[in-house]
Order: sequence, then C-alpha cells, then structure tokens
Amino acid sequence: MIVKQYIKDFEKLGFGMFVHFGLYSVLGRGEWIKHQANIPQEEYEKCMKKFKVNKTWAKELVKNAKNAGCKYITITTRHHDGFSLYDTCGMNEYDAPHSAAGRDLIREFVDECNKADIIPFFYHTLIDWYNPLFETDFKAYLKYLRDSVEILCTRYGKIGGLWFDGWWAKPNDDWEEDALYGLIRKYQPEAMIINNTGMGDNMGKLGHIEIDSLTYERGKPSPMSFENCPKYVAREMCQIFGTMWGYMEQDLSYKPVSEMLENLIFCRRNKANLLLNVGPMANGMLCDIDKGYLQKLGIWTKLHDPAIRDVDEVVTEISTDTEFLMYDNANKCHYLFIMNPNGEDVTVAIDKDVKSVTMMDNGWKLDFVQQDGKLTFNKVKFEPGYNLVYRVARID
Repeated sequence: MIVKQYIKDFEKLGFGMFVHFGLYSVLGRGEWIKHQANIPQEEYEKCMKKFKVNKTWAKELVKNAKNAGCKYITITTRHHDGFSLYDTCGMNEYDAPHSAAGRDLIREFVDECNKADIIPFFYHTLIDWYNPLFETDFKAYLKYLRDSVEILCTRYGKIGGLWFDGWWAKPNDDWEEDALYGLIRKYQPEAMIINNTGMGDNMGKLGHIEIDSLTYERGKPSPMSFENCPKYVAREMCQIFGTMWGYMEQDLSYKPVSEMLENLIFCRRNKANLLLNVGPMANGMLCDIDKGYLQKLGIWTKLHDPAIRDVDEVVTEISTDTEFLMYDNANKCHYLFIMNPNGEDVTVAIDKDVKSVTMMDNGWKLDFVQQDGKLTFNKVKFEPGYNLVYRVARID
C-alpha cells in the first residue's frame, strides 16, 4: 500500500474551515439561489456591482478560523455560478477584479493564511452555469477547467490542496481526471487532491487513484480498513451550521454548538478531519452568529488541542459510544474522552505503567489505581457553571 507523508500530515490537521463566498453572498439566500430561483444570467451579473468586499475581510476570516482552532481553510475560488474570486488572467471578465471588489480576493486570502500559519486550500467547482461549453462542448469545457486550475496552481505559491465538487452533474461522462490531476501533480506535487464523490450512496468511496481523501458531506465517517487498498487515504467530513453553505440572511435553523463539537470529536475518533463551513456576507465579513459559534468552539479546542491533533487510534471502547480511549504516539500518552461526567469511577484497560491522570480543561491531577492491566479513577464532575460537553483526561 502506498503511504504519502503529505496525506498523513493532512490527517494531523484535524480541523479546518470551509468558506462559501461569491456573488450569491450579495443576495443572502444561499449558494444555489441562481439555479433555484431561475435567475437570468444578465440579472444575476448585476450582483457584481454590489460585490464590495471589505479590505480586512481575509484578515478577519483567518483570525476567526485560528481562534476556533482550525489549521487550514478551504475557500470557494469558483462555485457553480462560474464567478471566480481569483484573477482569471483574461479567460473571462466574470471574476472579482472585474467586480466592485476590484481585486484578486484569493491573493489576499492566501497572503493572510501564510501570515497566520494557516494552510490555504482551494475549492473549485467542476460544473459551470456561466460557461456554455459545459453543455455544448464538454471536451472544450474540460480544457477551460484545467486552464483555470493551472492559474490556481501557479500564481499563489504552495497550497494545501484542491477540493473539487460537481462530478454528479455528469456522472457517466469522462471528466479526463488523469489530465486534471496530472496538472496538479506537475505544479503542486504534495497538494491534497479531494473530489467530493462522498455523497449519497457513494459516501466514503475513493474513486480515482490520485484522490487523497474520502469525503463525507454532512455524514459521519466510519472506521476504515485499508486491507487491499492501493494507497493510504485521509478522510474529511464537511458540515454546516445552518441550512445552506453560502450566506443566508434569514436562516433560523442553526444546529447547536454542542452538535458541532460532537461532530469534531467523532471525526477525530475515526481519524477523519472536520471541515466546518461559514458563509461570509457580501462584504466578506462573517455574521455575528457564525463568529459566535467559532468563538465557542475555540474555548474547547484551546483546552484540548493535543487530543484532537495528535490522536493515532482508538485503543479502547468503554461502555458506551460517548466514552473512548485514544493513543498519542508523539506524546506517548492516552486521552480518555468523557461525555458529561457525573463523578462515577471509570476503569479502562491500559498495559503501560501510568504515572499521572490529568484533566486537560483545569489541570487537576486525579488519584488512580492501576492493577492487572487496568486503570481505575474517578470521573470528576463538571464544576458548577461549566459545561464543555466533553471532558478529556490525559493519561501519562
């Protein structure tokens, strides 16, 4: 089985931010609104005059991601409406430099990521509602697609990877993946190649050999066996706070913060990454509720960062799905994840000599007994006025 170090490195990132940002943000009704509302292209293009992006949008976006504990950001360089946040270098004028923004927004995004030690990833649609070649001359369209991707691979320095979406629009057609992925390998040999084939019945299936990560769109990853697999691949679940991926001004159907945290922990339990989405407003800034959610998640990740970053495997399932023990090869310790502890004793099988048991959120050292390969200690109750949903005991 082929094992690539850059794939293992991606797996260690653990938590990333997904960003859906484009002309649809002006309308505030989600990223599919042009298609869903049958908006004529001429009418939709009027949004370009209203696409006035704040000068500090990228800096604020990266800051919010970093505060939440994200190590990478995947941004929609071009979504299905065909509008590009990057300079298409004369391929068309349907891009950010020709809008009211008046500049290459991906350049600003990458620069801010690099300053903050955040890895930039590029989402790029495979389908296009703007370019007529998609329907009239598919082979010519694929050349246009590859030329677009070449710009992203050559003008912004080293990137973490490319994230494709839209194969499902023509599932029986030849997307010429060899040529597309070969282009990426030529310019960005260690970039993750991700294609969102993980939807519906295809969830968790690999596809082309060059794909480096399985995808789970709003679906939880399951443990994976690599028996008979030709290469080692990572896994990534993408999730949204509310209803749509793009900004929705009147979205009142947000999931609880606790559910987002549980998604993150479930992903790491299965060695998958969580890619958690935000949809910036037309000015590029995040709405208050998105910023608030990220701030809340950051409270937990700052206290437990090693437990979601350096995990290697689940070594012991305790009595329920809400408790499990993971091992960290780098730090030579275990992490016991406990949901809503109530002060009862817990016993886990550990064959290594235990020196200490410490609660990661407050640093408390716990008394324990180790005998016959089993460790027993008391699950400390939540202190009054605190609820972190999950607590983690570090066992050294």
